[in-house]
Amino acid sequence: MAVGVTGAYERMLAVAVAALHERDPARLWPMVAAALPGLCGGEALIYKLGEWTDRTGAMGLSPAAAAHFGRIDDEAMAVLRRGYPFADHYVTAGAARRPGTAHRMAGKGWADSRMAGTISRLMDADHVLAVPLPGTATPVTGALVYRAGADFTDDHVRAAEMIQPLLAGVEQQRQLLERWHATQAPPELPEDCRLTPRQVTVLLLLADALTASAIAHRLGISVRTVHKHVESLYRKLGTRDRVSTVLRAQEIGLLPLRTGR
Repeated sequence: MAVGVTGAYERMLAVAVAALHERDPARLWPMVAAALPGLCGGEALIYKLGEWTDRTGAMGLSPAAAAHFGRIDDEAMAVLRRGYPFADHYVTAGAARRPGTAHRMAGKGWADSRMAGTISRLMDADHVLAVPLPGTATPVTGALVYRAGADFTDDHVRAAEMIQPLLAGVEQQRQLLERWHATQAPPELPEDCRLTPRQVTVLLLLADALTASAIAHRLGISVRTVHKHVESLYRKLGTRDRVSTVLRAQEIGLLPLRTGR
């Protein structure tokens, strides 16, 4: 394996670890957006995480992409949102959501496409690399990385493939933290009782009645590490088992009260 590919993965792993210690879900993807383009041979990046049509849906930008977006018009925005050629590709490809470049997917038609003309005008870019989030249903969910000049190399695509699971982990962490923040403002706890972002994640999954093995699989950590987080929750919340831990968390406002599933 090329050193560059391994180095890109190690650098992205550092970003993912930093994201797991971030308490604000709104800051997770901006952290990724700032680091990811350079790791995949790109210069700018746009990401989308939810439903996205040619008229609606929010996008996030890397700093380099944001610098160009003051001059974008509605027509150009609609072209970007259509996600050519990735939307059609990932619909027909089904579950095979591997990273790929626009040129390889569209062939000679890419250079003459409206999308190619739009990104050239907006960002001085010639090529796009899609890094979709695995396990998602919408066609273009994840990141689009842009570069000028030659197309992305095989090593760039391999780096994106290695980074893909880390992006999925960051997105899962964002969703769990948003779910926690949406319940209500977390209570002010004594310093020695405050939960880390990872402990919050484990607590949310405990409330969903997941086993230690299932939590480990969901978060990509060992069962032993899950048990350590659970023990920390017991100590901080003054409980001795899972049920009392969830009930205590609901009582003090760390988790919402549930009236049914």
